[in-house]
Amino acid sequence: MSHDTTTPPAGLAGDRPPAPEPLPHPVVDNHCHLDVRRGTDDGEDGPVDVEALLAAAAAVGVPRIVQIGCDLPGARWAVEAATTHDALVAGVALHPNEAPLLAAAGRLEEALAEIERLAASHPRVRAVGETGLDTFRTGEEGRAAQVASFAAHIDLAKRLDKTLVIHDRDAHEQVLEVLDVEGAPERWVMHCFSGDADFARRCLDRGAYLSFAGTVTFKNAQPLRDALAVAPQDRILVETDAPYLTPTPHRGRLNASYLVPLTVRTMAQTRGEDLGELCAALDANTEVAFGGAW
Repeated sequence: MSHDTTTPPAGLAGDRPPAPEPLPHPVVDNHCHLDVRRGTDDGEDGPVDVEALLAAAAAVGVPRIVQIGCDLPGARWAVEAATTHDALVAGVALHPNEAPLLAAAGRLEEALAEIERLAASHPRVRAVGETGLDTFRTGEEGRAAQVASFAAHIDLAKRLDKTLVIHDRDAHEQVLEVLDVEGAPERWVMHCFSGDADFARRCLDRGAYLSFAGTVTFKNAQPLRDALAVAPQDRILVETDAPYLTPTPHRGRLNASYLVPLTVRTMAQTRGEDLGELCAALDANTEVAFGGAW
């Protein structure tokens, strides 16, 4: 199968990279934000073309996606999209940088209650996430609200038997402290894993799945590749976090699920594994991590 190496897939415009070679076995993008526009300078007008993005992903071996909502509008959109598109299931939560804003407005409890309603009433909601802690964008004044929100999401995931999806930015120790106090649910994912091999082992010891994004392809990400190398094959996942974290060689341009093959090929090379074998494992792992096939 030949591929145009200069133009984006059919139906996509703007700052979209070309499609890579398809994978030899399907995999799932377990963390994507189809509804998020990165900014006004991306060369696209109007709403994102979800159908075109799903078709482009499926054409290279990424036929299924977990759509993640990070605030109330995003969570509602994720549920609606998962109900509309067979390729999607949803995750709903309040992002750790959203929680302090809601707390300051006196709306955190109300927002958490709506997240619970969405998670409990829609079977295509497979995950509670992304939740967690972020000390990069939120200062000390917002930490208590972040921890309270994180703990509430952990409790929700356990009560509803949903997969917990964790955002951890510059908060490795604090994330593990909260998990140890609250008790992790049966299935939980470290989204866009960003630690080194030692932190990977500590997460794995607690039952985590480690999800690797385009960051694993970055030249300066050797500690991340070291973490990938020590993880058992049955505990790793792949994601885009699109439209962010575009893999090399398209770093800085718009990311999308159809670029997952670039990340997977780097993962296979890093681990010294057969590409098809790794793809099959990633696909199977994602089904287990998110509660079965869809």
